[in-house]
Amino acid sequence: MKPLQSLAALAIAAPLLADVSILEEIIVKVNANILLRSEYDRALELSRSEVESDQTLSDADRETLLDARSKDVLRDMIDQRLLVQKGEELGISVEAQVLNQRDTIMERNGIETTDEFEAWVLERTGEPAEDLMDRMRENFLSQAVLGQEVGRRVIVSREDIEAYYEEHKSEFVRSEGVRLSQILISLEGDEEAQRKEASDVHERVQRGEPFAEMARRFSDDLATKELGGDIGIYRRGMLREEIENAVFDKGQGHITELIEVPNGLLILRVDQNFREGLAELEEVQEEIRATISAPLFQPEIRKYLSELRLESYIEIRPGYADSGAVEGISTAWSDPSRLAPLTTTREEVIKARPRKRVLWMVPLPRGKVDDDRNADDDAEPVAAGASAS
Repeated sequence: MKPLQSLAALAIAAPLLADVSILEEIIVKVNANILLRSEYDRALELSRSEVESDQTLSDADRETLLDARSKDVLRDMIDQRLLVQKGEELGISVEAQVLNQRDTIMERNGIETTDEFEAWVLERTGEPAEDLMDRMRENFLSQAVLGQEVGRRVIVSREDIEAYYEEHKSEFVRSEGVRLSQILISLEGDEEAQRKEASDVHERVQRGEPFAEMARRFSDDLATKELGGDIGIYRRGMLREEIENAVFDKGQGHITELIEVPNGLLILRVDQNFREGLAELEEVQEEIRATISAPLFQPEIRKYLSELRLESYIEIRPGYADSGAVEGISTAWSDPSRLAPLTTTREEVIKARPRKRVLWMVPLPRGKVDDDRNADDDAEPVAAGASAS
């Protein structure tokens, strides 16, 4: 199961919220964060459900896999906490991916407004939609850290990429597409001033000022501004109709008029056009790189997660075990002489949980972004699925 699918299953499988007076047992401390017994039980139950629903397994294989997966549940939870903490330390933003995934869920289920989405999530999970968004956020952030920090350790040569392309050309026949960059100006706050700024920025890029530099200076989309506004390759049918009409059949370098979207004003530039048929090597080289490097990631991932453990303060309550523990590093509970259950209330946990305000929504994709756009993230099935699900 892919990490995103696993995340969605976890979200929809979440139990109804208990009364806030029910005590929650803290079973792990990970730096300044905690893991609760209810979180562990939920993850354990999800893991079991995934294995038991796999009809391709024999009874013996199912039991073997259940045992192996159960032993790794706490490891995976600690992995994800460490990766999320690292991502926050590095200042990585994944809000665009979170909101895109929310929009995809809404579209697939015929949900038209965010109010309807919140009611839909509450009805199916018994918890606020923001909790689902938090789990998406943690999943994407974990993937981003692994892609950035572990990806640099796995080297694939140009020669390897060219050889793979020649041997697998039939896999790279594609539909028509465009590569786009964007500048998003939020209308939050003083709307009149923001509209004036958007108009000024649009006029400047139309006059020929460097689009990438203007994106870095003025775009309010934190996920893409440092990339010079690059949002990747989109195929026919992936964009909203009005946006698709504004960029397809346009030449390289074309800059759209200001496009009003739910969270601001958007300026798009067509960076490349891709014809229908066999994709050029330059178009798919990152996709090929990810395919070749995927099997090389797992040992590097575990090595990196061990390094994070060495840098971290982790305590585990007796009766629980981290299968990813680093030999020689103690994770003993700090006060073994007083092992009365360390508890908190769900209300206290919810109050203490840091809430991240949703800032900007990338309004473009109606579905998944093109594989080429997320080529580096294609390590994700190996990365987050194995280590941070």
